[in-house]
Amino acid sequence: MDPHLLRTFVAVAETGSFSAAAQRLSFTQSAVSQQIALLEADLGTALLTRRPVALTPAGERLQRHATLLLNRHAAARADVTRAVAPPGRLIVGLTPLAWSRSVSRALATIRAESARLDSRVLVAGRERIVDAAATGEIDIALVDGFTAPSDPLPLPVAGAIGVAEDGAVVAVPHDHPLTARRTVDLADLAEAYWIEAPVVSPLASLPVDGLRAGLRYEGADVAVLLGLVEAGHGLAVLPAGWPAASRCRGWCTGWSC
Repeated sequence: MDPHLLRTFVAVAETGSFSAAAQRLSFTQSAVSQQIALLEADLGTALLTRRPVALTPAGERLQRHATLLLNRHAAARADVTRAVAPPGRLIVGLTPLAWSRSVSRALATIRAESARLDSRVLVAGRERIVDAAATGEIDIALVDGFTAPSDPLPLPVAGAIGVAEDGAVVAVPHDHPLTARRTVDLADLAEAYWIEAPVVSPLASLPVDGLRAGLRYEGADVAVLLGLVEAGHGLAVLPAGWPAASRCRGWCTGWSC
């Protein structure tokens, strides 16, 4: 199967529209239709219904495979590109909470050993960083995530390893009643308002249901998130190693990087 046709198919499946897929891929709508028709002819079955646009059972099966195939295709291309690329580049991509003193020291050591090294840091959401690593846009990816104490952080990229773990704390204003407690169960905070910060600390990653978002923060700056917590807009869960740990107590569990 042609990866270009698979990419077009995934775009239609994800957007649910031929026109939206065309806009995403910078194609004409007729070109998208032709590519889907070619893919269907190659496989000998319909993958999408047209009105409305929806996946057929065969299309649902292909979508599961197509995403993995495209990721592996991008990873293979990136690996070859890195092998023949001239030395002197180090681009580190990381999620906002993946930064640590150890990462900072490592970068400082690398720069000291090679003053001419082109060193750059990209900070973005988990999906963006993982995609950038797979396509070779960055050389090293550091991503964080919330996990139970005995479970590893799920990492979708082959060759990924866990490098650090930390406890977790509930970030609260300095005068909040919870500051007097050493531990707290998140289930006891179901009635509290939380800050939904999808890039930094998404509520969906927490091992408890029913938490209510009083505010949504779309940015990636942890300092801004802490400012919103301090101002009383809601609570958030952060790694214990962040400055929030000095002014709040927490429910301990694993935070992996």
